Amino acid sequence: MGTDHTRPTSTDTPPARRAGFWRRCLKMPIGVQSIIAVGLGALIGSLAPSAGEQMKILGEVFLNLVQVVVLPLVFPLIVLGIARMESVKKVGRIAGKAILYFEIVTTVILLIAVGLAKFTGIGKGAPVQGAEAGDLDGMSQGIDFHELVLHAFPKNIFAAFGEGNLLGAIVFALLVGVAMAAIGEKSEPFAAVLESVASVMFKVVGYVIRIAPLGVLGFISYDVAHYGFGNLRSLLGFIAVVYAGLAIVIGVLFPLIAAIYRIRYVELMKSIAGLAGIAFVTRSSESVLAPLMGRLEAFGLSRSTTSFVVPLGYSFNTDGSVLYQAAALVFLANAYGADTSLPALLLMVGVLVILSKGMAGVASASIVVLIAAGNSIGLPAEGVALLLGVDFIVDMARTGVNVIGNSLAAAVVDSSEKRREAKRGADDLPRPPAGTGATALQKEPVQ
Repeated sequence: MGTDHTRPTSTDTPPARRAGFWRRCLKMPIGVQSIIAVGLGALIGSLAPSAGEQMKILGEVFLNLVQVVVLPLVFPLIVLGIARMESVKKVGRIAGKAILYFEIVTTVILLIAVGLAKFTGIGKGAPVQGAEAGDLDGMSQGIDFHELVLHAFPKNIFAAFGEGNLLGAIVFALLVGVAMAAIGEKSEPFAAVLESVASVMFKVVGYVIRIAPLGVLGFISYDVAHYGFGNLRSLLGFIAVVYAGLAIVIGVLFPLIAAIYRIRYVELMKSIAGLAGIAFVTRSSESVLAPLMGRLEAFGLSRSTTSFVVPLGYSFNTDGSVLYQAAALVFLANAYGADTSLPALLLMVGVLVILSKGMAGVASASIVVLIAAGNSIGLPAEGVALLLGVDFIVDMARTGVNVIGNSLAAAVVDSSEKRREAKRGADDLPRPPAGTGATALQKEPVQ
């Protein structure tokens, strides 16, 4: 009929096929997309460093989107969780359990880190003369505990929200939740508003997490382009010890704690693995705070416990960070030939136990705590500058462990509360008459 039916050549890709390819890519799990982004970012940072440094803006946009939604979600969740607890006494009990757990576990982790670093002798012969104190400008101010307390009790809650003051928001949410529990039914309209806000924010978080691979691409491209791998050789021992210590914490200490409290640790790890991976590559635990609480609730933890313990742990339970700090102090002590006897190491652990609880709201928190701790035991701040070149490498691992540690902490506190409630329920049951039937009835609740 004279009509020329042209067929697409082998080099042409039909629009429908291209659309199908991108649709399949978008349907990949976030973890797979993030892994692909890591590879692309490393390639861009290596082959085109100038472009890699410019791509940092992708990561910063992602983190800004995360930070803008964290407090509007965390605040209503904490308030509702506390308001729906049985009593103010339960709030104090959960807070006491969480803080006691944080103190015990972080102390054990510090002892593991110091022992491992002492055993391996990392830092001996390190080129500390190459450290430049100028790299630490603006970081060596240390920690002001007076300011820390005021940080927890802001005079303007709206300013605290604007500054991203998580600790201040937690304290204010605690007060609001207790007040709502005290007035009872009169608080129901406000509770309904908070429920609606939390639901909307969860939806927003879902949208933000979808673009996490772009943030990963931006951060990895920048890290490889900016830091490179030239400073790794002299510090490979330090990196290896930190990663080995974190592996011991994840593979030995945490499973032991989970076994004691009958927590399904493997299932818990599978539930949060993708979020821990995002925290690993973005080096920001805040980037997964909101979805983490949702995952833990889906895992079986109560919302009231999760919404209170996890944000509190972000300020007081930085398991990966304290391990890094302890290993770094031993590294510097060996590099400068300082005293590393048992009393000196125990003093080091004691200083970190105190200072690590002051990390909330401090920029470059791990570095600041490390400088403050080093100064308190006589180590020069210049040595910390030596570790800045590899800080991004260990920062990824310690951030991922922080997320896992806070998830386990919430599971432990929740398990303890459920055991208590089960025991109290069994005690409230009427006792059957003595006899053979009584034995069977008494065993039934236990089963």
